[in-house]
Parts: sequence; structure tokens; C-alpha cells
Amino acid sequence: MISTSDFEKGVAIIYKDEPHQIVTADFVFPGKGQAFVKTRLKNIKTGNVLENVFKSGETVEEADVSESKVVYLYNDDQGYHFMDNQNYNQQSIASDIVGKRADFLKENEEVKGLFLDDGLFDIELPFKMVYNVTEAPPGIKGDTAGTANKLVTVETGAKISVPLFIKEDDQVRVNTETGEYVERVNS
Repeated sequence: MISTSDFEKGVAIIYKDEPHQIVTADFVFPGKGQAFVKTRLKNIKTGNVLENVFKSGETVEEADVSESKVVYLYNDDQGYHFMDNQNYNQQSIASDIVGKRADFLKENEEVKGLFLDDGLFDIELPFKMVYNVTEAPPGIKGDTAGTANKLVTVETGAKISVPLFIKEDDQVRVNTETGEYVERVNS
């Protein structure tokens, strides 16, 4: 059992006899009355998202989710395909579940796989990853009044806003959750 005080993004619980993953958990402390936790839950099996309110201190059953390193292989019309490093089984995830994270998936890159009943249901990318810049227009300093940025394309095809000094073939570190430039990496 898990208490509402332990609710945070990514925790898996059993709600109405179905496994759900917490998308958001906001703790609310009203001036009057008992505190509560307002959550958005994603059904692991169907992908449906719903909102629910739990009383503070309430306990729910924790879903039996395991983690394992998986390697991204490729994507096609059936989804994104990964290989489990432990047993070399290949499994896929639907494109809508991967979502915007697809912009930051590199082939043969190791990511964290989340499993329920031995089935891969989601992945977690490292918080920051390094990418090669494949296209970078020349920066023109006179075009801005403040901090100057330009859009470049990285090896996965994602477009990132970076400072003007970044050029083609540079390596940049990117926050995979926000898609924002963090720093240039010395090669």
C-alpha cells in the first residue's frame, strides 16, 4: 500500500482495479477542512487519462511495475521498438505513448523501460542527453536586441533553440523533458 503523501509523477497505483500511472499530483491545503491530493492518472493498459481527488493520508495499492534498461532499435507504423538488455526480448510501444519524447530518441541508445506483467508500457529518457548538430544556419548578431538564439537541427531531427555561437557538427546537451538547450559539449 502507498500513501497519498508518497504520490509523485511516475508512481504506479491500482485505481478501480486497473493499473494507473500518476501524471500529476497537486497537494491542496485549504484554509478550512482536510487537505487533499488532486491527481491526473493515466491508465497503463488503455492510455486514457482521468482526474481524481484523494483525501490526504488515504492509502491505495501500488502497482507491480518493474524497471529495466532497454535499447531503442527503430520505429515503424507499429510503433517504437526496444530490446530488453537482460533477456534480449524485443517489444514495442505505440507512437502516441512515446509522444514528443520521440524527438530525442537515438537509435541504439539505452533508456529506462517500465514493465507491467512483463510487458513494456512506457520509457523514461535520461534527463539530459548529448546530440550532434546536423544543420545550423549562420548566426547574424545584428538581428536582436537581447539574447540571440537560432534554431538548429540535431541528429534525431528535433529542432532546438541555441545561442548563435553553435555551429554544424558541434555537440549540445539538451534537457529531454523541455527540449531546451543546456550547454555546448567539448568534443
